[in-house]
Amino acid sequence: MTAYDGPHEHEGPLELEAQVTQWRQYVLRRGTLSPADADELEDHLRGSVDALVAAGLSADEAFLVAVKRMGSLDELSREFAREHSERLWKQLVLTGDSGASDAGTRSRRDLWVMLGAAAGAVASVKAPALFGLTFDDDGAFYTRNFTLFALPWLAAFLAWRRRARPAVVVALVALFVLGALAANVYPLAGDSQSIVVTSVHLPIALWLVVGLAYVADDWRSTRRRMDFIRFTGEWFIYFVLMALGGGVLAAFLFNTFAAIGIVPEAFVSQWFLPCGAAAAVVVAGWLVEAKQSVVENIAPVLTRLFTPLFTAALLAFLVAVVWTSHGIDVEREALILFDLLLVVVLGLLLYSLSARDPLAPPGAFDKLQLALVLSALAIDVLVLFEITGRITDDYGGTPNRAAALGENVVLLVNLAWSAWLLLSFVRRRTPFAALERWQTGYLPVYAAWAWIVVLVFPPLFQYA
Repeated sequence: MTAYDGPHEHEGPLELEAQVTQWRQYVLRRGTLSPADADELEDHLRGSVDALVAAGLSADEAFLVAVKRMGSLDELSREFAREHSERLWKQLVLTGDSGASDAGTRSRRDLWVMLGAAAGAVASVKAPALFGLTFDDDGAFYTRNFTLFALPWLAAFLAWRRRARPAVVVALVALFVLGALAANVYPLAGDSQSIVVTSVHLPIALWLVVGLAYVADDWRSTRRRMDFIRFTGEWFIYFVLMALGGGVLAAFLFNTFAAIGIVPEAFVSQWFLPCGAAAAVVVAGWLVEAKQSVVENIAPVLTRLFTPLFTAALLAFLVAVVWTSHGIDVEREALILFDLLLVVVLGLLLYSLSARDPLAPPGAFDKLQLALVLSALAIDVLVLFEITGRITDDYGGTPNRAAALGENVVLLVNLAWSAWLLLSFVRRRTPFAALERWQTGYLPVYAAWAWIVVLVFPPLFQYA
């Protein structure tokens, strides 16, 4: 994929300066590179054009060839982030750089927008209290709706940074409204299984709406969708780190005030934890955006550390199943465990693909990933067999079982084709780009299934 696909046919001579201006505007719209970085890229582009013109190409031909040689702007952005990491850290701590006033202004603007979005998330969490809803008495309501309090604000921040078109903004608003209706329109009882499946699947559906805000006008781009996968991993890392820090701070607050006779249990449980969690959703997204690609080096480390461990664990489990001749006992807890295991395996695969050099030849680690995917595929087949047996027993279908069946079918298809593509790639018959296109192109399938569960399952199972 190239950074810019300019016109290949021109009705008349197109001036080089106009082409360079159009390309530069595209660069700045990405929201990743500063004007100073764009100047450096432009110098490189002009030098390449001059060399090609000297070699005998026309100005138009030289421009198109030079742009294509520069490759993906996202890749160039990552290269600039690594080379200018000191500037990124200055942006992170908001010190700015006198030599990059435009970048500092944009960073401060991003900060204020982020703070506004975080405040909106906090207000959304506390707004139901105005109508008499409390965390203690209305836990089911907050369980279903918590992601609706925070994710729309994260999506708003990302859409603002991407300068999303009005059509994209309208689509985002419509999808979040649809999610809110799906979570609240059905008269679910407090012990309903549909509350559980809605609480699990609605965050998945809404997170992929956040993905639409992230890619904005470039939703057809495989590279931008892969960037969203990378964003998801980095966002998760930041969110977990903030959650751990928040837990430590909450413990300090509780114990220090308790030492002087004040027990801040209500403040911690009703204000600090829920409001902090909602704000952290937005802040984590801002951190990923503010320090583009500085944390990206974590991706190869995590995948290379955990891929061998998970591969060994899955292979050991399969050997134990064969050795003992015991099937998988798919009770509710075991079902959730196996589904989480398969999702983690898929996440490792996606994160490793997002961090891999697409031009590198297949190696030993790719073969290890193939073994991991094949092991997960075998376990998925065993789980599907047991789930089907459970559904056909005397108890019949339930929301949990039906949701698990669909999820495992979706995972089965993805894992099976991923294994085939990995095998073909290892044997040098399929380019790495095919893996990227498949995985990122499959994201709407996950979103579709999550929306089906949220919208269709409650009435289908009569609010069971």
